Amino acid sequence: MTEVEFEDMLQRYLDGTSRPGERELIEQWSNQLGAPENLTLPRGEHDQVRAAMWRQIEHLTQEDNKSLADSSRVLRHPASFFQTPVVRWAAMVLLLVGVALAVLLPRKWQSATSATMAATNWVQHHNAGNQVQVFTLVDSSRITLYPGSSIQYKASLAGPRREVKLNGEAFFQVAKNPTRPFLVYTDQLVTTVLGTSFRVRAYVGRTNEVAVHEGRVSVQLRRGAQLSATPVQPAAKGVVLLPNQRVAYSALAPRPLRKKLVSNPIVLAPQAFTFEKQPVSKVLESLEKAYGVDILYDRDKLADCTITVTFYQESLYEKLDMLSQALGASYSPADNAQIQFHSNGCAP
Repeated sequence: MTEVEFEDMLQRYLDGTSRPGERELIEQWSNQLGAPENLTLPRGEHDQVRAAMWRQIEHLTQEDNKSLADSSRVLRHPASFFQTPVVRWAAMVLLLVGVALAVLLPRKWQSATSATMAATNWVQHHNAGNQVQVFTLVDSSRITLYPGSSIQYKASLAGPRREVKLNGEAFFQVAKNPTRPFLVYTDQLVTTVLGTSFRVRAYVGRTNEVAVHEGRVSVQLRRGAQLSATPVQPAAKGVVLLPNQRVAYSALAPRPLRKKLVSNPIVLAPQAFTFEKQPVSKVLESLEKAYGVDILYDRDKLADCTITVTFYQESLYEKLDMLSQALGASYSPADNAQIQFHSNGCAP
């Protein structure tokens, strides 16, 4: 069982959507410890509780060689995971203590969370100011953290994957390492890169969004995530984003991930934007190359269309507006971050 799978089980319990056997298991832990019945947890505390539980379990199992051996068997027999004594004990204690502290003792809960993170070599950055904060990880990756945002990561970035957890907004410039993917967890999405730059906006309980500046990024839902997926071998239900593409997801209106264009695409490959009586198809091809976007149009209808135009510092959409106005045409977003250019043709 992975950390994501563990967290998903806890989240399903808190959401009231437990699978057969899960709710009974968690309630059995609570009953054995004399937990109050019908103890509820505020939505805003869910992530803190489940993250602290996993960190403590991870810490305790690392201290016990026998538990490490048991963990290797867990990978082959997931049902035996909670039969491991140390893991079962840690989960039972933290389920009761974590929930009680979050509900009854907020200040002490914060202290307990900080102590747990310190014990497991987790580092937390919280930007409480009004300006962005920029810092560099041990692998030379740079993170720009926006005001009001928090990020967590292991100080050494140890393990087969470089993993960080984000609540809020950050811009990542990830150092390339094809053998150790870089994963960003939000409450709803998992973003995986091998080395590139991208932005993530993900405040807990709100729409999560990932937008790519350069390179390739793999995005999938956090629940049931395939952590071995990469931009080279993406998850079956995930999407691969290229520069100027984004994906957004909201648990309030769940739907399959669909990639779209960012609101203001940037020029990726500079082109000459001066056209003297040139075919409109050539203008559209130049825009495609410059912004890395597919523009769909009826070549037969535009076969006789020529235009004289010069573009300067206009955005992609402003250029398309000018082109549409000159030709009596229009455009609209299409699937997979494409643009559909509509025209009824031109007179010979």
